Amino acid sequence: MKKVAIIGGGFSGTMAAVNLARLSDSPLCIQLINDKYPLGRGVAYGTKREEHLLNVAARNMSAVPDHANHFLDWLRTRVDYSDLPDPQLRETYVPRRIYGDYLRSILSTYMQPIDSHHPAEIQVIENEAVDIEFNFDGCAVITLKDGTTFEADRVLLATGNQPPSSLDDEAFSHEAYSPDPWGNWLEKIPDAQEDLIVLGTGLSMIDVFLTLSELEWEGNMIAISHNGMIPQAHFRGIEYPDFLPDEPENLGLENLVQLLEKHCRQLQRIGENPGIVVDRLRPHTQRIWQKLQLEEKQEFLKRYAARWNVIRHRIAQPIHQRITEAITEGRLRVVRGRITGLSTQDDKVCVSVQNKTGGEQILQGGLVINCTGPNCGFSDTSVPLFQNLLKRGLIRPDELDMGIDVGADFAVIDGEGNHSEFLFAIGPLMKGTLWETTAVPELRGQAMRVAQLLLDDVAIVTPGHDYRISVEEEHVIEYYI
Repeated sequence: MKKVAIIGGGFSGTMAAVNLARLSDSPLCIQLINDKYPLGRGVAYGTKREEHLLNVAARNMSAVPDHANHFLDWLRTRVDYSDLPDPQLRETYVPRRIYGDYLRSILSTYMQPIDSHHPAEIQVIENEAVDIEFNFDGCAVITLKDGTTFEADRVLLATGNQPPSSLDDEAFSHEAYSPDPWGNWLEKIPDAQEDLIVLGTGLSMIDVFLTLSELEWEGNMIAISHNGMIPQAHFRGIEYPDFLPDEPENLGLENLVQLLEKHCRQLQRIGENPGIVVDRLRPHTQRIWQKLQLEEKQEFLKRYAARWNVIRHRIAQPIHQRITEAITEGRLRVVRGRITGLSTQDDKVCVSVQNKTGGEQILQGGLVINCTGPNCGFSDTSVPLFQNLLKRGLIRPDELDMGIDVGADFAVIDGEGNHSEFLFAIGPLMKGTLWETTAVPELRGQAMRVAQLLLDDVAIVTPGHDYRISVEEEHVIEYYI
């Protein structure tokens, strides 16, 4: 029996396993290796907090690209959503915990062979993969943290985002510092007389704020980032003419920016949200990114990426309103500046922040939470698996050092520039290669396509069996308006 190992049990790994199982008509063992977070949920959907909502309406959250209403149909089977009118259900922002239940339910359907037409099975291995070698037969030998090894014909890396960077060794072990927003910081919430400081003003900061609000904490929160921008709210857009040329990937960065700015100004003149421009670009973003020169990508990251992310990764209107009210009332203070260092003073952590004129201020918190997001310096990864693969030359960083260098067929490119025949990758690991590769509309398409490629690659489908499902890129990536 052929074996495909998938390292990573979050959305990408789970749905790749599901698609392999549902598309294969021959015996196949799918080994799903998961660690740290609950199977099928990963970081994003592992939260148990009801206030942590999806950032996208239910209508756009199907995990199955060939069944657009799959998530909606599943929600209707739950008592708490079964009576909602369809228009209301489609626009609901569901707790992420429930979306995790959805992914687990899909996975459970395919854990064992369904029938003679779907004989694949999924084996779950709860352990950390720390190394991969390839023997002379072309099989991958995967080593787990406990020393156990096993073989697979192909390996798919689907580990999700890298952990946040460690900002300061001195503060890292301090009781008043949390290195990420997913740890046990709830046990460290300070008295209301002390400030709670969040490093970062993105979506994780929003989660922290919502949790503190639900707990009725009466203190003040300070959020710090280089740009000082918070996520924008979702909105109902208008029909807007298609303004892109037939091949927008050939525009180049300068012409693209000029075109986008022109239409943003036009939308502002008629009182509409310029985020419509970003949404119109969405189906083409990956192709545009891949055609940009390295210097253009670097310029985009330096000058435009922060603004792009704020417009692209939006939140529900009611949540945005709560955030803006808290800022107005002084319960949430947003500080714009560069974090230059952390230090400790007794039971507190001090954050040094430099503003754009060079002036520096020191903010003191009874708790400091690192919400700066994933480490984008892949060559400095703290993940043992990737450290070992880099040493062996089985992988290499992409040209921006944001993730793994991966080809168009999801094949990993090794240290000598060769496309691997055995090692593949999807998801946020491809951020430097694709830019847009972290949201469900992209990931569900990747999980489907890599499954189809792997089934071709290991030649386990009966000749004449048509397992392919046509999913055009424009249909996979839906607008968030």
